[in-house]
Amino acid sequence: VQLQASGGGSVQAGGSLGLSCAASLQTSSNYAMAWFRQAPGKEREFVAASTGSGTRYADSVKGRFTISRDYAKNTVYLQMNSLKPDDTAVYFCAAGNPGIIIRPQAYDYWGQGTLVTVSS
Repeated sequence: VQLQASGGGSVQAGGSLGLSCAASLQTSSNYAMAWFRQAPGKEREFVAASTGSGTRYADSVKGRFTISRDYAKNTVYLQMNSLKPDDTAVYFCAAGNPGIIIRPQAYDYWGQGTLVTVSS
């Protein structure tokens, strides 16, 4: 499975951005698709995931970010609202059958990353 992420960019604090990630192959609801992010000098951290059981968010983005999935288009989206400078990072999409969905090591496939920059 190849993942192609797009939609990053620069925005001022309080603004919104949307990311998308298209998978090269059909993914069933058994496959989790997720977003992670990595800021300079920091470890990759979980942002949000879509699984057959529903969605899950990191506490830091809950209420501001929304993950959605279009199975017909093999695409997962991340709508980011009320962005903060702390949201600045490279955002990666991932897919797999992770036992623990917040662990990046548990995912099999990764997109190339897209940069999101939020200025104050």
